[in-house]
Amino acid sequence: MTSTTVPVIFDLDGTLVDPAGGITDGIASALRGLGLPVPGQDLLEAMIGPKLSDSLLNVAKVPAGLLDEVIRRYREYYVATGIAQSRLYPGILELLEAYAAAGRPVAVATQKPQNLARTVLAHHGIDGLFLSIRGSADDETAVDGVPLGKTEIIAAALRDLETQHAIMVGDRAQDVSGAIANGLDCIGVAWGFAPDGELEAAGSVAVVSTAEELAQAIDRLQGIHSAAMSEVTNDGNV
Repeated sequence: MTSTTVPVIFDLDGTLVDPAGGITDGIASALRGLGLPVPGQDLLEAMIGPKLSDSLLNVAKVPAGLLDEVIRRYREYYVATGIAQSRLYPGILELLEAYAAAGRPVAVATQKPQNLARTVLAHHGIDGLFLSIRGSADDETAVDGVPLGKTEIIAAALRDLETQHAIMVGDRAQDVSGAIANGLDCIGVAWGFAPDGELEAAGSVAVVSTAEELAQAIDRLQGIHSAAMSEVTNDGNV
């Protein structure tokens, strides 16, 4: 790894891993089990990415008094069934392995509970490729004092990587806004769950449709970041 190699921070669901119904089926099962209305498929898919408790309250309209029980039932379903339904998006494994071989640091920043994120990544055999895996606590409060927002979770990953320079990759607006709040560029992936135009409106520097396009976009940003980092390194006043 060279001193100007720029790390990459990835979102999880909708970016690295296709939940393939594991999340939406789990939410529907939990709601149905408590006799609550189940939103349509489009709304269920819109709940993937943001903080689950917020989505349940604001999208599924779950009464606050039933929120904890819905989440408990969802987690039970997801661990037992949902993880096995998930799959890596095409080309992601090869991209991560190539970065590992080249010595490029990579991390995960997700609003999924951190321990559950590790379980998902381990299920796919890729947890060992990441220098940092950051998410929320099991009860969606905080981990190591880090609050829940995507901005803070990305900041925690940056601290683990011991850098202020990185490229964020995600599939929803909160990935982009969290990156921007940390001074990072964000590449959006079109294979995730963002409605048309969401990533562009949020400020992503590019939106890609394949893992190959993602690698090319990262390479382009790498060139820009490497030049900027070299200028700082060569500045005798720094």
